[in-house]
Amino acid sequence: MFDKKGVIHTEKKVWLIMGSDSDLALMASAAKILEDFSVPYEMTIASAHRCTDYVIEHAAALSKQGFGVVIAAAGMAAHLPGVIAASTALPVIGVPLASGPLQGKDALYAIVQMPTGVPVATVAINGVKNAAYLAVQILALSNSRLAEAFTHYKSNLAEEVLAKNEKLAKIGYAAYLQEKGVTSI
Repeated sequence: MFDKKGVIHTEKKVWLIMGSDSDLALMASAAKILEDFSVPYEMTIASAHRCTDYVIEHAAALSKQGFGVVIAAAGMAAHLPGVIAASTALPVIGVPLASGPLQGKDALYAIVQMPTGVPVATVAINGVKNAAYLAVQILALSNSRLAEAFTHYKSNLAEEVLAKNEKLAKIGYAAYLQEKGVTSI
């Protein structure tokens, strides 16, 4: 399996699927995170409502094609993650998207309310970045390279926060806010 850069991968892939091309800019941030961890992925636009057979057929074949996790983003009725979860044994991460008059609340409720036996892990509305990090963590359970890379990433997060705390203690809140461009308190 080759990625977009011509590198051979034997690792499990992530299927990034969204219901509309209007979701592509947001889903690109998930792709970027997977690229940062050198996780191979495929990105698809397919609607659970408009091309149901296509979605079900592809979801049913994922394991045979080397996939390990699915990130499915959908807005409004948001049936895409559930349809995929019903069609594969792979873990599915649902991302409710802010769209329509309810700005993602309807999608959140639709994704999180899956029937027993057909789970979909659900992240925050527009939480594609956390979906990508969760996919990396899931794949890291059986991939020592990813486990080490994710442990290093988490360590860096802690160091960044502690450095901010040290800076706050050193210069005080007023100077800290001024450096951040916050002028009114």
